[in-house]
Amino acid sequence: MYWLVPRASGLNMGLHFAKEGGCTSGQILCRACVTEHWAVSRSEMVDHPKAGFSRRRLLQAGVAGALGLGLQRLPGAEPSQAQETKSFRQVQLVAREGEIEPAPGQVSRTWIYNDAFPGPEIRLKEGERLRATVENLLPSGTTIHWHGIPVPNPMDGVPGLTQEPVAPGARFEYAFRAAPAGSYLYHSHVHLQLDRGLHGPLVVEETTPHVTYDRESNLILDDYLPEAPLPLELLAERQQGNGRGGMMGPGMMGRGMGPGMMGPGMMMGGFLVPPYAGLLINGRLPSAPAEFAIRRGERLRLRLFNPASATTFRVAVGGHRLTVTHADGRPVEPVTVDALFISMGERYDVLIEGGRPGLWPIVAATVEGNSPPAVALLRYAGVRGNTPEGFPPVAGRVLRLADLRALSPLPPGSPDRVFDLVLSGRSASEWTINGEIWPDAEPLQIGAGERIRFRLFNRSFMLHPMHLHGHFFQVGAAVKDTVIVPPHMGRIEFDFIADNPGRWLFHCHNLYHLEAGMAREVRYI
Repeated sequence: MYWLVPRASGLNMGLHFAKEGGCTSGQILCRACVTEHWAVSRSEMVDHPKAGFSRRRLLQAGVAGALGLGLQRLPGAEPSQAQETKSFRQVQLVAREGEIEPAPGQVSRTWIYNDAFPGPEIRLKEGERLRATVENLLPSGTTIHWHGIPVPNPMDGVPGLTQEPVAPGARFEYAFRAAPAGSYLYHSHVHLQLDRGLHGPLVVEETTPHVTYDRESNLILDDYLPEAPLPLELLAERQQGNGRGGMMGPGMMGRGMGPGMMGPGMMMGGFLVPPYAGLLINGRLPSAPAEFAIRRGERLRLRLFNPASATTFRVAVGGHRLTVTHADGRPVEPVTVDALFISMGERYDVLIEGGRPGLWPIVAATVEGNSPPAVALLRYAGVRGNTPEGFPPVAGRVLRLADLRALSPLPPGSPDRVFDLVLSGRSASEWTINGEIWPDAEPLQIGAGERIRFRLFNRSFMLHPMHLHGHFFQVGAAVKDTVIVPPHMGRIEFDFIADNPGRWLFHCHNLYHLEAGMAREVRYI
């Protein structure tokens, strides 16, 4: 079976797929090499030329609907949904416009996967192979990024870097090995499509979990945009008209975010704020909250996901503490806290001990701004009624980055290369790394097998959840793929091993900061 990359756009991706066994030339990849996660050696990877897209062309393509040049599948057998064989799991995701109803009577039309919001859970066993076919029924091109899991580079779903968008009416198949185990996300990586609802949870089950529990549930946080997201320039103009423009207005930081996580300081005012109509848990507004079941004496594992576009949350549960067991899918030494902060792109797994029967609120309050919190309910078996017990207090122990200790840290060592990266902005619609706006920015070049250190300096008045594609990194004693860089001269540094060749994106996971240019390509040489 052949997979072709159309060239009509002039975007030279350098990606070719051949019949299996046909990748001896070093300039093509067969399906077996792509699907076998760890089998792709540096010699088998393509030396991709620089993409021929400027920031202006990329924005114009989104406005004009010119994203319709996608990876096209030649005629062949069509996969069936949720079919499982001995060698792989096959899933179909259909991206289309559909209706959502986060509360009774509050109906809006948006873009979703498989008529579900959030998108359907994809659950795999560790080491299982996935073939996920995306069918694009949207009016513009789309992709799927497998957030957090280190897939082979051609499967990463970044338009203009690892693939061209899948054209309207076309299909594309992503194939990779599901490893390591953890809580991950899948979502569109084209412009502001994530803010329309194109996301879902990806769970890779452990072969041997390091914690025990009786049941588990997914808790998915989001900000609710009931209309199509506005282009940055139009959103900035609208907010200027409302007196909300400018870069440096005041605003209070969330409290209780001690050193190493958020730190005290002033938030940036006048930043771009989409017209959100509320905050969601599992697609539900507080007036019609999602519920999570538990029995007395049980231990509940909650997988917390934050695919929101522009909201960092403080999560707490009334009457219960949270024992954190995983950060960004990677196991950590269990640590018990009263609340935790989870920023865009982050995931945490927590345990809740079922020792206080009743109906308890799960509260996810925004860190920036004063929007009412998202609320869900923890309901014990046999408990009736809809009036929850007391809300969690603001006081208490909040998870800090220094509390996280990975069970499998990187081996000790000195970096082979160090990059100092300054996070800042020129205006509310222009965000930079070292003064450059992606994609018109020089790539950060690294060598296979090297130990790389990124030192991040935040010279803005906003926090930035920085996410690295294709790799885990060690920050302090934790191993993660997304980390909050605190505002107001905050600093974070982390190391990673260059063990997954290709062209990878490193970016702020505030979707509007990414759209405004806060990203860099990390390129193997």
